[in-house]
Amino acid sequence: MTKIKDIILELESWAPPAYQESYDNSGLLTGNAGDTVKGVLITLDITESVIDEAIAQKANMIIAHHPVIFKGLKKLTGNHWVERVVIKAIQNNIALYAIHTNLDHIHTGVNKKIAEKIGLRDTAILQPKDNVLQKLVTFVPEENQQAVLDAIHEAGAGHIGNYSHCSFTTTGTGRFMPEEGANPHIGSRNKAEEVRESRVEVIFPGHLSTRILDALKKAHPYDEVAYYFSDLKNQNQEVGAGMIGLLPKPMDPGDFLNHVKSTMGLKVIRHTKLDRAIKRVAVCGGAGSFLLSDAIRQGADAFISGDFKYHECFEADNRLMIVDIGHYESEVHTKDLIYEFLNEKFTNFAVNLAKANTNPIQYYS
Repeated sequence: MTKIKDIILELESWAPPAYQESYDNSGLLTGNAGDTVKGVLITLDITESVIDEAIAQKANMIIAHHPVIFKGLKKLTGNHWVERVVIKAIQNNIALYAIHTNLDHIHTGVNKKIAEKIGLRDTAILQPKDNVLQKLVTFVPEENQQAVLDAIHEAGAGHIGNYSHCSFTTTGTGRFMPEEGANPHIGSRNKAEEVRESRVEVIFPGHLSTRILDALKKAHPYDEVAYYFSDLKNQNQEVGAGMIGLLPKPMDPGDFLNHVKSTMGLKVIRHTKLDRAIKRVAVCGGAGSFLLSDAIRQGADAFISGDFKYHECFEADNRLMIVDIGHYESEVHTKDLIYEFLNEKFTNFAVNLAKANTNPIQYYS
């Protein structure tokens, strides 16, 4: 039987919690991770109507993009809508799980979904994260080199972009003397030894360091393994905010706006002016104005996002077209993204999309 923790394990292997922003609150918000899954409901936001849907469907887990508990709750009296949601979820034994900025930041996440819907190709992260990579250096007898490499690659080391099993090795002489109490794989106690060793170097996402170290120690023949980790400032091209890519062919600004309306299912778009054709497009689900300078610097002709303020729009300055499609509208298809992921991993319980429109903003025409 599938447990809630099994779903969490898959989700967090896909979008590691280490990639969420410091202000965020992704993860399990209510519920017992050891409970058996009866059904899953996927939503953008968790509201009382979404809880009611889950109850009607007998689903005991709700997976949302936005965390309903974003700031600390000091009381649960039901006087605020968030309190009512949490109370109803707990009363009905429904686990609430959020996968927010960590899903924004992976290259197969929210922004990839937007890029796919509008037909972008040759996509890349708009603002890659730095300081999330580490390097492992270790020393191993030459005859054990491949076994150690196989183990740490299996644990996640040496995966760079579309390449796996990446490493660098050099050979040299290792020197040591096993003392009393040692259990040497090579040599004898109280006798100096020289061994031909390989210096092995691999790069990996820092949040995998514990798993990779465990794999290294299990595969390494020495009882005392020589190694060190280094933090890297290098950008991780697969992790970060926003995405940028190319349309199959240039489009007139008017045709482009109609294309965005059609592919994203929109009724209205706020936008700035642009006096040239659009080819290179940046996207960011949710509130993406913080990426405007990145989009301009990388030569985007248009930037699709939400929640632009009036004065921020002046910064477009005919250098690109700001296309504000709304926060909800830019992220609502995240439900499909999560649905598709889970259906590939699990088949023994129902996974449904919430029908409730949780957009707090309404349009009058």
